[in-house]
Amino acid sequence: MECKKDQNSKDCACTYTSCGKRGICCECLQYHLKSKQLPGCCFPPEDEKTYDRSFENFAKAWNL
Repeated sequence: MECKKDQNSKDCACTYTSCGKRGICCECLQYHLKSKQLPGCCFPPEDEKTYDRSFENFAKAWNL
């Protein structure tokens, strides 16, 4: 499967724009899951900007 990095980068909701994984969703997801986190695209914009990628913050952000 071909990576659509350019397209993914345009649609990426993460505000950490200097990340080397930006637009490479499979690498981003693997990186965050190894750290017991979720990528920024899983969070509402106001919560994404805190850079707290924890599962706890995800649950709090979405009132789960």
